[in-house]
Amino acid sequence: MTIDPRIATIADDAIVWRRDIHAHPELMYDLDRTSALVADLLRQFGCDEVVTGLGRTGVVGLVHGRGRSANRAIGLRADMDALPIEEDTGVAYASQTPGRMHACGHDGHTAMLLGAAKHLAATRDFDGSVAFIFQPAEEGGAGAKAMIEDGLFSRFPIDEVYGMHNKPGLPIGQFATRAGAVMASTDRIEIEIEGIGGHAARPQHSIDPVVVGAQIVTALQTIVSRTLDPLASAVVSITNFHAGSAFNVIPQKANLVGTARALDGKVRDRLEARIAELSTLIAQAHGATARVTYERGYPVTCNHAEQTAFAADTAAAITGNDQVDRDLAPMMGAEDFSYMLEQRPGALIFLGNGDSAGLHHPRYDFADAAIPYGIAYWSKLVERALPL
Repeated sequence: MTIDPRIATIADDAIVWRRDIHAHPELMYDLDRTSALVADLLRQFGCDEVVTGLGRTGVVGLVHGRGRSANRAIGLRADMDALPIEEDTGVAYASQTPGRMHACGHDGHTAMLLGAAKHLAATRDFDGSVAFIFQPAEEGGAGAKAMIEDGLFSRFPIDEVYGMHNKPGLPIGQFATRAGAVMASTDRIEIEIEGIGGHAARPQHSIDPVVVGAQIVTALQTIVSRTLDPLASAVVSITNFHAGSAFNVIPQKANLVGTARALDGKVRDRLEARIAELSTLIAQAHGATARVTYERGYPVTCNHAEQTAFAADTAAAITGNDQVDRDLAPMMGAEDFSYMLEQRPGALIFLGNGDSAGLHHPRYDFADAAIPYGIAYWSKLVERALPL
C-alpha cells in the first residue's frame, strides 16, 4: 500500500496514543481516563461536536464534510475497554495496573479511529457527516446496547454503521469479512440441581446431584450432534461444575455454568428450549430437581450484504483485491457491535494483526504496523460512502 503522507504522519501519532492507552487499561464502563483522552483529542482535531457520557462513558465526535447536499451520515465504531488479565508481554508500554491489560486490541481500535477522525476533520473531502463512535464495555458489558438506549441513533441520524476488529493470524495489511452471520450469539447457562445429601457410604439414602449433573453435562452435548441440523453451527459448553466440600459427603446441591453459541436466531431458540428440557427431565428421572436459567447475551453479529460488499471493496482499494478475504469463515466468538447492526445496515470487517498471540491472551499485543491500514480504511470508507 502506498500510504498518503498525511496518514503516515497521523499513524505515528496514533501509535503514541495507542501505547498510552495500552499502559493505562480500564475495564467495562469505568473508562474515565480513556474517555477523557478521546474527547480531548477529538476537540483538538476540530470536530464539529463532541458528546461525552453516552452510554455512561461513551464518546461521539461528529464531523461535517465540505459538501452538505447529501445530508447523509455514517457511523464508525471503535471499542475502548480492556480485560481483567495480568499482562505478560514485557513491552516498555505494558499495563501499569496489575490485573488489567488490553488483550483484545481495543487500544489499537481506538487509536485507528482517532487517526481517521484527525485526518477527516482536517480534509473534510466528503459530502455529509460522519459520527466517530467510541464505545465502552464491549467485553461483556453490552456497551453498544447502552449507547443505543442512551440515544445514539436518535441523537445522531446515522444511516449506516461500520466496525473493525483486529485478527491475529491474518497477515498485517490484509482484511477479511463476510455477508450474513460472521460472529455468534453468546448466552449464559446456569443449572441449579438439588437432590438429597447424605453420607457417601450410604448413597441409597441420597439423591446424588453430582451424578445428575454429570449426566446433564453429557446429555447437553447431544443437542449439537443429534438435535440440530448437521449443517447448523452451535456450541454448548459447560465450563463450571461446583458441588460439595468434603470427600465423604454427598452434597445437597450442584451448580453448572456454561455458554451456548449460535449463528442463527432459530438455532438459538432451539438451544434454549432443549437445554431446559434435557436438564429438568434428567433431574426428574433421578428424583432431583433442576432449575435452568438461560440469560441471553449478545445477538448474532450479522453483516448486511450491500454494506459488506462496500466495505470489502473499500479495503481492496487500499491493499488490492487479493488481500481481502470476502468469505471469512464465521466465528463462534461474539461482538456487541451486533446491537448496532440490528439498528442500522452496516458491516464488521477484520484487519490482520499478523503472527501475534491470540485475543485475550496475556502475551497479546496490538500490532502498530496495522495502524496505517486501519486509518486509511476508515478514511477511504467515508470518502467513498459520502462522495463530493
